[in-house]
Amino acid sequence: MAVIKDIDETQAPLLDHLIELRARLVRCVLALAIAFGISLYFADPILGFLIQPLKNSFAEGEGQLIFTKLYEVFFVELKVALFAGFCLSFPIIANQLWAFIAPGLYAKEKKAFLPFLLATPILFTMGAALAYYVVMPTAFRWFLGFEGTAGGLEIQALPTANEYLGLVMQFILAFGMSFLLPVLLLLLHRAGIVTRDQLVSARRYVIVGVVALAAIITPPDPGSQLLLAIPLLLLFEGSLVLMRLTEKRRKAEAGKPEEPQSAS
Repeated sequence: MAVIKDIDETQAPLLDHLIELRARLVRCVLALAIAFGISLYFADPILGFLIQPLKNSFAEGEGQLIFTKLYEVFFVELKVALFAGFCLSFPIIANQLWAFIAPGLYAKEKKAFLPFLLATPILFTMGAALAYYVVMPTAFRWFLGFEGTAGGLEIQALPTANEYLGLVMQFILAFGMSFLLPVLLLLLHRAGIVTRDQLVSARRYVIVGVVALAAIITPPDPGSQLLLAIPLLLLFEGSLVLMRLTEKRRKAEAGKPEEPQSAS
């Protein structure tokens, strides 16, 4: 009987957590749906904003986007609205997830985790801004440089709306997600899964991995790959500096003498 009573007592908190999780997920879906509806209403201006890097890469008065299927532009606007709606509703979604997780954390854990939560949208926005304002114009001008003639025939760029939107989203997501590298490394370091010395000793492999990652997730032009690889390497080195400062602070708080750092 005591065992059954213990099981019943553990089931009640679990059901309460599941009910709360369902409620917060519903709020996230509602926030996304409302943001999607607003973004769909402004889909044309948003699409116009995303088109600017391509428009500015063409010569004055030239360039166009075409569609080869009657329904193509409609689905393009749906994708634009969903993409913009998620970005618009992300603060609410993050707030709901934090509100669900935070009660299970100690005050010290909340204080340690909150900076990472705040840094995530900032770093993602920085990566997306780099892609939009620097990388895409550079890459598009390089791609358009292949226009000309060959064998007496004119080679002209006629990108479709769907393909262009897919390329833009690839750029923005690739750079935005890649800029979250410091958050991932610092979380692993705080959890004790990796140490700064391990990352320093693996620096050469990290460099190779970053270059390979840049080659995979960006379009096949060397400019885009370098413009992603260089910031990622700088972010990696910045993460090592932050880890060193964190380790020094931990040693100072523990009152232990500082051990000599290995050469980096």
